[in-house]
Amino acid sequence: MKPKKTSQLLQQLVFVGPSALFFLVIVIFPFLLGVYYSFTNWNGVSRHAGWVGFRNYIHIFTADPAFLHSFWFTVKFTVLGVVLTNVLGFMLAYLLTRPLFTRNALRTVFFVPHVIGGLLLGFIWQFIFVKGFAAMGQATGFSFFNLPWLGTESTAFWAIVIVFVWQNAGYLMVIYISSLNNVPRNLIEAAQIDGASKGQVLRKITIPMVMPAVTVCLFLAISWSFKLFDLNLSLTKGGPFKATESVALNIYNEAFNISRFGMGSAKAIIFFIIVAIISIIQVRTTKSREVEI
Repeated sequence: MKPKKTSQLLQQLVFVGPSALFFLVIVIFPFLLGVYYSFTNWNGVSRHAGWVGFRNYIHIFTADPAFLHSFWFTVKFTVLGVVLTNVLGFMLAYLLTRPLFTRNALRTVFFVPHVIGGLLLGFIWQFIFVKGFAAMGQATGFSFFNLPWLGTESTAFWAIVIVFVWQNAGYLMVIYISSLNNVPRNLIEAAQIDGASKGQVLRKITIPMVMPAVTVCLFLAISWSFKLFDLNLSLTKGGPFKATESVALNIYNEAFNISRFGMGSAKAIIFFIIVAIISIIQVRTTKSREVEI
């Protein structure tokens, strides 16, 4: 038994050891270091980081309205982004699992935006909102195109939502397509024979059967929405007047523009805890609604 256990230990060290080491060095150690710096007034340059205890956390909740505003903006954006991205992704998947002649080409077209990087995508849509929509407004006369899309708080908010949904709905569509293709056809056929309408089949059979995909897609959409940064930075830079500044962008500005790494680390820890709690609640709630095939 001893040689066998030694062999298993060596196999684990060879195959799992490097990955565990990299995870420890790249993820766990920086996280613990960030927790430590959140209790200091480190500026990111000095070798000395003065210990301030919970002063950073108290300041965030009592004397930092910019962070609270950015958090409220992120919550509103997350709610809309998660709902619209999943609804559109499921609708596209449901449509593109029908026997359409061009469905493979359409799947590619809807998935491609997700491949484009967030920074590049933001600059492309910035040009579209500023130049493209203005030209279309002059040509058509539609007031929709003449709106100051990046100039006011409400329109800039919706501009980010539009681009986010356009970028990520295609990715969720692929997950939903895979799940829809695995729904047993005999259940759908039996329901149709019993006189169930298409809407009843969708509500009573299809959606319950794809709940595992819903769990995954909701988790991805929530994490993408809360971590909104590159699209926010390139499209609006948090403007106008920080009206569309996400939490991630607020943390970035705090740490790298104002050089208050201690305060930025404290905000990041608070952000991590909130997102982790929301994600756990979402996963448990949706998994409880899953059914076995």
